Amino acid sequence: MSERRVLIVGGGFAGLNVAKALSNRAGVSVTLIDRQNHHLFQPLLYQVAMAALSPADIAAPIRSILSRSRNVRVLQAEARSVDLKSRAVLTDAGTFGYDALVLACGATHAYFGHEEWEPHAPGLKSLPQATEIRRRVLSAFETAERIQDAGEQERWLTFAIIGGGPTGVELAGAIAEMGRHTLARDFRNVDPRRTRVLLLEAGPRILPAFQEKQAQRATRDLQGMGVQVRVDARVTKVSADGVDIGAEHVRAATVLWAAGVRAAPIARSLGVELDNAGRVLVEADLSVPGYPQVFVAGDLARALDIETGKPLPGVATVAQQQGKYVGKLLRDDPSVRQPFRYKNEGQLATIGRSHAIAELKHFNFAGRPAWWLWLLVHIYGLTGFRNRLTVLVQWAWSYFTFGRGARLIVPPEWREYPAPETPSERTTR
Repeated sequence: MSERRVLIVGGGFAGLNVAKALSNRAGVSVTLIDRQNHHLFQPLLYQVAMAALSPADIAAPIRSILSRSRNVRVLQAEARSVDLKSRAVLTDAGTFGYDALVLACGATHAYFGHEEWEPHAPGLKSLPQATEIRRRVLSAFETAERIQDAGEQERWLTFAIIGGGPTGVELAGAIAEMGRHTLARDFRNVDPRRTRVLLLEAGPRILPAFQEKQAQRATRDLQGMGVQVRVDARVTKVSADGVDIGAEHVRAATVLWAAGVRAAPIARSLGVELDNAGRVLVEADLSVPGYPQVFVAGDLARALDIETGKPLPGVATVAQQQGKYVGKLLRDDPSVRQPFRYKNEGQLATIGRSHAIAELKHFNFAGRPAWWLWLLVHIYGLTGFRNRLTVLVQWAWSYFTFGRGARLIVPPEWREYPAPETPSERTTR
């Protein structure tokens, strides 16, 4: 009897948990494809962007994570399309057939039809984006230091974050703390405490997934840290000089995007029904309608909560539980399927040092206790003992010193010499 071929596309929370569930399972051959060679703990990605942690602190090679899984093959490749009828996935490394397919490719940022805004307002979904944001934020202070014009200094010390969800709140709080504490004594020509941070939310309040009372608490905490929270502030233009909010123009040298997501483009190749964000409308068992051997999990899936009938949120715990569910289903008996049930254990959001909000199953709280819980949950969620220990030490040092240990500005250019001209460039000159 031949082995059953399981193909997993995506090494995030969902895909990795599927692979772990099938690890060393007799009669099952697993291939996991991801365009990156590492698994990323996205909930702490903003800490890399804000120079609190290094990339290696929150990421681990997928191969090392699955090194003991003898039946799992890991390939770094980019999946481009899926042929459901032929049961094949086309990648830049060739075509791969499957008996069962799990698509867990995640999501990226949506600029609501204004992709031209991206060069001026990078999003935060990957390590390259995090290091680019870190470069822009730290470079803004360095540029302000060497400028004499007060108006230009003010522009370089103004940071606009678009989007009032958890990522936007975390970025706003971290930049405010950096200006008021971490960098306060490091400059001579400019005072980092003059840093102006604007958090712009198009809706009526920030953190819409949380209860209104908790969102109000977060707003007060941010304002106490010096962040200007503006709601009902729909951005109509983003440029190198700043942002437009209706007819108002706000000059800001650094603009960060934390509003809106869309599913990975591979979903469009399926030829099935998608929602407005490009997510696949899956069945209760996370399979694609009409294709019981194809599953979609994580941010790529629009799955409904069995209890409420509402779409499940795009958070790590949903992806983790979905990955474990699909892995168990494929490991045991794929013909016997119970619907996926999400166990909502609550949600957390950090605002800054000793400030966070928590909504658990039976009660809500905020402040320092919520912040300590946030720390513990995120340390536990990291992959590997080394990462957990490193992050614990870094956070302890930052807490007592207000320091940030990864304040390195790494330019995107790497060449020391000009690139050689191509033959076509020489002939046209």
